[in-house]
Amino acid sequence: MSQQAVPADQTVDPRRWWALAVIAIAQLMIVLDATIVNIALPSAQKDLGISDANRQWVITAYLLAFGGLLLLGGRIGDLFGRKRTFTVGLLGFAVASAIGGFATEGWMLFAARALQGAFGAVLAPSALSLLSNTFTDAKERATAFGIFGAIAGGGAAIGLISGGLLTEYLNWRWCLFVNIPIALGAATGAFYLLKRDHIEKGHRVRLDLPGALLGCGGLLAIVYGTSQATGRGWGDWLVIGCLLLGVALLAAFALFERRTTHPLLPMHIVGDRNRGGAAIAVGMAMIGMYGLFLFLTYYLQAIKGYSPVMAGIAFLPMTAAIIFSATGIAARLMTRLPSRNLVVPGLLLAAGGMAWLIQMKVDSSYATVVLPSEILLGLGMGLVFMPTMSLATLGVPPYETGAASAIINTAQQVGGSIGTALLNTIAASATASYLVTRDAGSPAVQSVGAVHGYVVATVVAMGILLAAAVIAFLMIDHKPKPGEAESSESTAHALA
Repeated sequence: MSQQAVPADQTVDPRRWWALAVIAIAQLMIVLDATIVNIALPSAQKDLGISDANRQWVITAYLLAFGGLLLLGGRIGDLFGRKRTFTVGLLGFAVASAIGGFATEGWMLFAARALQGAFGAVLAPSALSLLSNTFTDAKERATAFGIFGAIAGGGAAIGLISGGLLTEYLNWRWCLFVNIPIALGAATGAFYLLKRDHIEKGHRVRLDLPGALLGCGGLLAIVYGTSQATGRGWGDWLVIGCLLLGVALLAAFALFERRTTHPLLPMHIVGDRNRGGAAIAVGMAMIGMYGLFLFLTYYLQAIKGYSPVMAGIAFLPMTAAIIFSATGIAARLMTRLPSRNLVVPGLLLAAGGMAWLIQMKVDSSYATVVLPSEILLGLGMGLVFMPTMSLATLGVPPYETGAASAIINTAQQVGGSIGTALLNTIAASATASYLVTRDAGSPAVQSVGAVHGYVVATVVAMGILLAAAVIAFLMIDHKPKPGEAESSESTAHALA
């Protein structure tokens, strides 16, 4: 009956591939902005007179707002419509970027980055929801999510390259100004190319304010705690207190959501084993991936003497491998193989990349150590991101895709935040222990100690990726069925 409710010829949008371009551009802007400012940070700090103690807020403000508000942002899309929130998110991101680019004081840059994160939290779940609702044919969905997954995995590396080029040849402000034409162009495309949601005709949702306070408060506390661990250490009272508070708030959030009639995050969405396994796999994969970005950025610039531009270019092979793996391999196999048969090998390949990187020494060659590890990690991540992004919203009715999208985005963001803090702390501790019994004043010894710290943290990252592979193997049991995307969408419309 659901198949008759929405004939196939009525569900196909002739402009869907142009819509994919708009969604992909927006997603790229969100992902690369997590890293594009990193390389520009020293220049911005000097120009605005930001102290060493406060410079972290250029990064932390974005992570806090983005990671903490994702659940709320996803539900806002369900409430007001994805096209509307997508467009507002783009325009808001452009305004926030302009404020940051014109900043004359440190606090203005901090506020602009927080505002970027807030609008990004509205934009990201809407982008994934729009993609899920636009592509319902199984093969087309595989191609679309292959492109989306490639951007999710490679966008951070593109941000490092872009940040290096803009900082070296223009100035740090262009790392923010560059978002303005991108966001305005995508907003214009969204207005003309994206279909309007069916929310007004179907299930209306209410904004769960108590749930928003508990859920977003818990995520904010966890993201803030992990961001502070880099400088303070994991044993610091503030870090421990924030993490405990975050866990307590999320536990209270889960209990409250089971009892409310209009939950911010419906528990049946979280309870699905495939969606849960996909979120865990992505979160743990991001821990390893962001750790690699962190260590290789330091290794290439501080140890090998690469310029910011050359360091960014050195990440290109990994970006190319992600794109090839997601669009050339995973997109072709997603409709033929069980999702587990892509995600698990992908995580094992990524772990193999980490294992290769363990050979890293001060005098190691880029071509024999760094390059092979980047290619293995890129190939693995392409196999992970594409099917997990698709599983996040597969079978979810349109009026709940915002909440479902927020789950995978939250896992990605929190995983990256935890990975950066956790692995950086492990590397710093290992380096300090190495230098205790050696001539710490020697630059050569300091370099060896730094690389030793990177290697120890890389071993931990490899272990996390292997654990993620085991969890994905045990939890993800989805097998593709002919027309499953179309039938789930048709059923949702019939219910509406």
